[in-house]
Amino acid sequence: MKGFSLIELLMAMVVAGILAAIAVPNYIQYVTRGRIPDATAALSDLRVRAEQWFQDNRTYVGFDVPCGSTAGRHFNTACAGLTANAYEITATGKGTMAGFTYRITLNAATGLVVRSTPSVPAGWTSSTTCWVVKKSGSCI
Repeated sequence: MKGFSLIELLMAMVVAGILAAIAVPNYIQYVTRGRIPDATAALSDLRVRAEQWFQDNRTYVGFDVPCGSTAGRHFNTACAGLTANAYEITATGKGTMAGFTYRITLNAATGLVVRSTPSVPAGWTSSTTCWVVKKSGSCI
């Protein structure tokens, strides 16, 4: 007699189900981590553009026009707190990246640029001093 018995087919389905239960969550995390550079790259680019704006105008006021024009596939950017010598640029996740917020701030009092991740989805670790790129809270 040739072929597979019902028990053999069921066992193969159980093994495939176990492998899928392990692989699918890991793949989803991999895809999520792969989309984070959209935010960090946009913020880095906008930081350079803000500094160029400052060089031309000696103020960050008015930079909100170029800032608002940067909308990515997974993140939208926005500028806030634009003063003569300070700014805050935020990348907020949308779609599958909803819940993620990345920020870069120039502190007027100290002159320091601070990268932070004020909001992340449940199970992720946020940070006030860096951009979180992994669920464990690893930063760049």
